[in-house]
Amino acid sequence: MTNHDEETIAGRISRILADQIVTGALLPGSKLKQDYLAEEFGSSHVPVREALRRLEAQGLAVREPRRGVRVASFDLAQVQEVARMRAALEVLALRNAAPHLTPTILDQAECATLDGDRATDVATWQAANRRFHQLILAPCRMPRLLAVIDDLHAASARFLFASWSSGWVTPKDKDHRSILTHLREQKTEQAVTVLDRHVQRIGHRPKESAAAPERFAIVG
Repeated sequence: MTNHDEETIAGRISRILADQIVTGALLPGSKLKQDYLAEEFGSSHVPVREALRRLEAQGLAVREPRRGVRVASFDLAQVQEVARMRAALEVLALRNAAPHLTPTILDQAECATLDGDRATDVATWQAANRRFHQLILAPCRMPRLLAVIDDLHAASARFLFASWSSGWVTPKDKDHRSILTHLREQKTEQAVTVLDRHVQRIGHRPKESAAAPERFAIVG
């Protein structure tokens, strides 16, 4: 098996495991045993080790001394940390992407917003939301930055699935439309301001939930 083959297998394994962690199929604290995973995916230990390293880099798994690799747990402080990181990096990406955004890209982003409005389950909404952010940020032409943002979106998605495991109510989101309006009018800084506020709202309790302190905003 060549290094390229192992890299391809590692990528496939990490994507499948990441999806299982994000959607809650693998719960926090679950052991990720190399022997079991190698057998499950029909691979050697080398790509499995690389896949686990990728999950650790994404914050989806942790390596504990003498206990091996487990699915990472999370708390509200981590949710807010991811939101702050996402806001800072997405603002940087949007400032660099704005000059390269075309009417076609903005139309596609608007379609993603409409898909989110029509979503009847959390998975469909999350996919539409992620597509919106990817569309307006991708033209920044900064692949390393986009890779980090993509990892943070995976973490945000995990918080989202965990928060809404008991039911789903499609969120009312006006921010995406406001961002698109500003971008169409070439008002980059106004769009950046809305994006920053939009993402940083994650992890903070909505005003209407003041009587329920355990509830906090998880979409953005």
